[in-house]
Amino acid sequence: MSDTSNKENIKNSVQTDINEKGEKAETPDANAGKHADPVHRLTKIVLGIVAFLFIWYVSADRLAPWTDQARVQAYIVPIVPQVSGVIKRIDVVQDQEVQVGDELLQIEKSDYELAVQKAESELEIAGQNIGAGTANVVTAQAKLVEAQANLNHYEVQSKRVFEVEKKGVVSKSDGDKARAAIAQAKAQVDSARSELEKAKRQLGKKGADNPQIRAAIAALKQAQLDLSRTTITAPSHGGITNLQIDIGHYANAGTPVMTFIEVDNIWIQANLRENSIANVKVGNTVDIALDVAPGRIFKGTVSSLGFAVGSASDSAIGDVATIEGSSGWLRDAQRFPVTITFDDNSARGYRRLGGQADVQFYTGNNWIVNALGWIWIRVLSWLSYVY
Repeated sequence: MSDTSNKENIKNSVQTDINEKGEKAETPDANAGKHADPVHRLTKIVLGIVAFLFIWYVSADRLAPWTDQARVQAYIVPIVPQVSGVIKRIDVVQDQEVQVGDELLQIEKSDYELAVQKAESELEIAGQNIGAGTANVVTAQAKLVEAQANLNHYEVQSKRVFEVEKKGVVSKSDGDKARAAIAQAKAQVDSARSELEKAKRQLGKKGADNPQIRAAIAALKQAQLDLSRTTITAPSHGGITNLQIDIGHYANAGTPVMTFIEVDNIWIQANLRENSIANVKVGNTVDIALDVAPGRIFKGTVSSLGFAVGSASDSAIGDVATIEGSSGWLRDAQRFPVTITFDDNSARGYRRLGGQADVQFYTGNNWIVNALGWIWIRVLSWLSYVY
């Protein structure tokens, strides 16, 4: 009995050890399951965020598009002399702000002052020539009157000769002489009349309507205009850049000597993808984040939408269109320019030609998408501190 009891005790002990080892062996698996739950939850969260961002991207791309392909634009005016000459004075420096009418430079004006004096003299000479022309007309008119009087005299005298010629009192040769005298007198009248017309044509119209006077006045105006063009002034409010000349430089008419940038008319050109521009309309409001002003948002309005862009397939009339080949699953999206004007002058001092910007468009009353876009553009603005 004792042996049997011992065997049962040993068996129970072994069974107990096996159970304890089994419980210990199951414990790591249970812990492993407990550790796997946070990962599973995190995966679900990440997938949810990705799905949310995807939905937001698709909807925002249509309802509240955003682009970082935007730059500050302004009118560029090359300063081009209209007369040639040596530069005598330069009144501005690189990157200087100027107001309308401010003098930029001056070209040596002595040659143009002489041209004005010469034109004034030619106008006086033209007036004197008009006086001489008037005298010629008077002389030609007098010769015509004289020739007409001689013709009348010969016609009266010849009439008597012709009467007595018919009666046979005088010979036929006397009649022929009378007829020749009349013909000669008529020729003299025609010649005098031609001289009078010639003198009148040379004289032209009277006063300022005379061609010679008008030509002389036009020459004087041109000389005065060229003289005034020796001083070049700023066309409007703006700034000077690309100034690479100095005193003594010979300025050629038609060749730029510096560049003027207008600062009162500045806008943003934002290039939107073709599939993002569908809902954008003129008058839509936008938020603008300039890289030069991190953390600040400026308000703007869509003023125009580009309706055409160039492509590689464009060709001149008469040529054959060429098509560029492309490969890959997706083609590059076409972009169209959208012009945006600033609503106020709060960005003055930050608007530099060529400066980069991020633009957030708001195309309607989609408050959820608009709110996310509002947050997004401000995050990008603060990130400008970093890059």
